[in-house]
Amino acid sequence: MDEGGTPLLPDSLVYQIFLSLGPADVLAAGLVCRQWLAVSRDEFLWGGQFYRYYQVARDVPRHPAATSWLEEFQRLYDMVPCVEVQTLREHTDQVLHLSFSHSGYQFASCSKDCTVKIWSNDLTVSLLHSADMRPYNWSYTQFSQFNQDDSLLLASGVFLGPHNSSSGEIAVISLDSFALLSRVRNKPYDVFGCWLTETSLISGNLHRIGDITSCSVLWLNNAFQDVESENVNVVKRLFKIQNLNASTIRTVMVADCSRFDSPDLLLDAGDPGTSPCRVFDLGSNNEEEVASPAPAHAKEGLRHFLDSVLEGRAQPQLSDCVLETKVAELLAQGHTKPPEHSDTGTRSKYLIFTTGCLTYSPHQIGIKQILPHQMTTAGPVLGEGRGSGAFFDALDHVIDVHGHIIGMGLSPDNRYLYVNSRAWPSGAVVADPMQPPPIAEEIDLLVFDLKTMREVRRALRAHRAYTPNDECFFIFLDVSRDFVASGAEDRHGYIWDRHYNICLAKLRHDDVVNSVVFSPQEQELLLTASDDATIKAWRSPRTVRILQAPRPRPRPRAFFSWLASQRR
Repeated sequence: MDEGGTPLLPDSLVYQIFLSLGPADVLAAGLVCRQWLAVSRDEFLWGGQFYRYYQVARDVPRHPAATSWLEEFQRLYDMVPCVEVQTLREHTDQVLHLSFSHSGYQFASCSKDCTVKIWSNDLTVSLLHSADMRPYNWSYTQFSQFNQDDSLLLASGVFLGPHNSSSGEIAVISLDSFALLSRVRNKPYDVFGCWLTETSLISGNLHRIGDITSCSVLWLNNAFQDVESENVNVVKRLFKIQNLNASTIRTVMVADCSRFDSPDLLLDAGDPGTSPCRVFDLGSNNEEEVASPAPAHAKEGLRHFLDSVLEGRAQPQLSDCVLETKVAELLAQGHTKPPEHSDTGTRSKYLIFTTGCLTYSPHQIGIKQILPHQMTTAGPVLGEGRGSGAFFDALDHVIDVHGHIIGMGLSPDNRYLYVNSRAWPSGAVVADPMQPPPIAEEIDLLVFDLKTMREVRRALRAHRAYTPNDECFFIFLDVSRDFVASGAEDRHGYIWDRHYNICLAKLRHDDVVNSVVFSPQEQELLLTASDDATIKAWRSPRTVRILQAPRPRPRPRAFFSWLASQRR
């Protein structure tokens, strides 16, 4: 400034100087004078700072909900939960899964030490209850989920049965008394189970039909398992689905379609023509369009070929596995109940699970609509409502990810499905269902829109996994309003921004990170669980600053009494 208070440098020159500074230096320079403060808040200046600092492509627009580039810079810099604030060491073995209550006041953890622990989520996390499942012949606990009103906890684990060690069980625990209310068999154990309503849950059962052919039955169970009268069902069969080539249904979850219309601006940005979007549906061989069912003459040709083989008039040129699969497909024709659709126009729910059609490695996502009349155990038992010849239920949609699926999570509005996948090599062909293709060490985090059944955005990458197909395990991910987080085998948890598709933080552990979960009420709080037997709580720098800020001391009452007496 000169003596008259006029700036010696014009704003344009100050702006050009600020363009060469980093974000911290721009903010510091803004404290010098009013002119520099005004220039340091320039919208174009901070747009350039944002793209350069976070290495975001210039064609990606600003988040639709943001009011300025400076605000966006501050959000990604100051509001990502990346500061470790507490480490919980109460588990004695690998911690496999974490889940928050809907209120955010509690969370649960499952571990190889065969306990389900329930924690109070306050400024300092504390243990409320620990349930030891070893007296029920469990080997370990692996998954948990709170029901909608946070009155019950579903806990899933591996059950050591007398003849089949691959079975699992689901236990329901009261959160008022911590009493065990019921136990439900669950096979295979990695179906995990999930809540459909506040008092009913979904479990699975597997029935072998051949060497590589089976069917999965999904059951609706009453959480309390109390029979009030002979007319009340404790369980009811939801769906019966054919499995081919050693595949099974695993990892069931429920998406509430009625929440799709809630505001979600995170994935609307960007030109859809810049990257190919895949459309998925059942029976599609071409990812760009939905294929029609196989022509009738092809089915008849297969039928005549199999008749010739059975009658000894032809020698099969197919392997036993391929022949069994073709016979199973033929037998299912005409015996599969087509998808039902609601006539009321009201949206129902989607049952989502991993499955496959080529190998035991889960490489597809199955989607089946659950209609309102199916959400209760009332009505016919054991599928009595279906026709006598309808053995199986058809899926509504199938998403093929061309790789081994190792994690899934829903956005808060239930519209977007995030999937962790380790890709197969390009052009890989599965010749033997028991020998799937090798899988990549890089984990692709894919995003699918359940409203349009399309893949959206590009795959997120940063995290890695190393175990082969036959040892591959589930890594639980979670999605908040603005962020998505995942564990990895490289001893880190990762956080990405959902809109800009950039990795924002790496959260270190001493071993594999199996599960991450955001507080549903406070996305600036994240928990991570690891094979190092610890749970870590992470908060944003902004929250840490607020919590550590000194609070003003209350003035003594005597001071106010003295002040009042002086005013008289």
